[in-house]
Amino acid sequence: MKLIPERKLYILGTILLVALTICSRNFGDRGGPHFMASLTLAAAAYLLAIREFFTPKFPQRVVVTGLVLAAVWHVEFLRLPPGADDDIHRYVWDGRLERLGFNPYLVIPSDPAVRELHTAETRNLNNPDLPSPYPAGAQLFFRAVTAIHESTFALKIAFVLCEFGIVFVLLDMLRLGERPSHLVLAFAWNPLLAIEVAGSGHIDILGALLLVISVAALARHWRAMAAVTFGLAVAVKFLPIVLLPLYWKRVRIRDVALAVLVVGLMYLPFLNHGRIPIGSLGAYVQGFRFNGPMFAALHEVAPPILLAGLAVLVGLVTATWQRNHTRQKTLASLRLRRMVQISDFAWPMAATLLFAPVVFPWYLLWLLPFLTSSSTLPIIVWTVSIIPTYIMWHFRMLGRPWGALPAWVMVVEYGCIAVTGIVMGLSRSGEPGTAASSGPNLE
Repeated sequence: MKLIPERKLYILGTILLVALTICSRNFGDRGGPHFMASLTLAAAAYLLAIREFFTPKFPQRVVVTGLVLAAVWHVEFLRLPPGADDDIHRYVWDGRLERLGFNPYLVIPSDPAVRELHTAETRNLNNPDLPSPYPAGAQLFFRAVTAIHESTFALKIAFVLCEFGIVFVLLDMLRLGERPSHLVLAFAWNPLLAIEVAGSGHIDILGALLLVISVAALARHWRAMAAVTFGLAVAVKFLPIVLLPLYWKRVRIRDVALAVLVVGLMYLPFLNHGRIPIGSLGAYVQGFRFNGPMFAALHEVAPPILLAGLAVLVGLVTATWQRNHTRQKTLASLRLRRMVQISDFAWPMAATLLFAPVVFPWYLLWLLPFLTSSSTLPIIVWTVSIIPTYIMWHFRMLGRPWGALPAWVMVVEYGCIAVTGIVMGLSRSGEPGTAASSGPNLE
């Protein structure tokens, strides 16, 4: 008996629930055998579900059931404490410092002078010899959440609420673009959300929410809101700055000025003798390395600062190409000339990350909301092929120092992306005139 697509999704959703529940039971040993086995099973189920998502419309009950399942496995991770060296402990520390009147860009956590300021949740934060690297938007968010309740759990709840916000905005965008609502599950079912939002708790999901709101505002011609929320997303982390070409001629000069003013005001509380602080951002570019093969290869011939600039340039060029490509495809219709596609926002950030010095799994959270079309399949594959990098956390658990990933991890991660791209290219070249849709058009 052949299974209908709806029933396949229910089965795959159940597999995801069981696999991620088992994964949550082994969250304390990220990268360990049981964690990796269950997460790999969840990733396989997710990719099979992706295949079903890019088919004709499913009933609304499938969307509701899928979102309920996602909520259940999120609770499994939400109830767990984060890892001892997860970034969320730094978030609590930064928020605490701000509320006590200190500047997180200047205070070094390991300084004996501030020893008494630490709590049980901040005493063992990572990189204690460096001040905070997070931009002003992230800092103000830390302060706001810790003012309500100073704990990692409060921050994790806030991050999960951001994720729910993305779901609601995506549903609205899909409706506006006349796309099937079940495509929201391509976002909600991604295993990275459970691990890095409900489990570890990373600020990137706030930036992703602000960026999605910005794109939704563009769709509705709310240009001031689009510009301001884009500025706020950049003020959480600088990655989306490479999307600037996609806003060219879609927002007005006064909208840009308003966004710059808002972001500038956010930095006022942190000014140091009239200068904008960057904390440990320079040290990050100069000395932090993880899962960045392109950066590592080019580092032999160029300094880190130049390579960081190259990563930004690659993203800007990709965004410019995406915008021009979209315009060429829609040039025949005057009404479509100013439209932008959801998937346009994934590729520039992905290109920048490909050349970045550090690519942690949670960095891909920025891409997840925009993976609602088959054209983004290589990026979708990346969100699961990056799973083997968790083995480094297991090595840390065994007492080994943080270092380069095993070669096989890099081969698996980036090899899967390359193979997916090659297969897609060959399939399209073999079927001229039948290119897959690259996503909903948004005016």
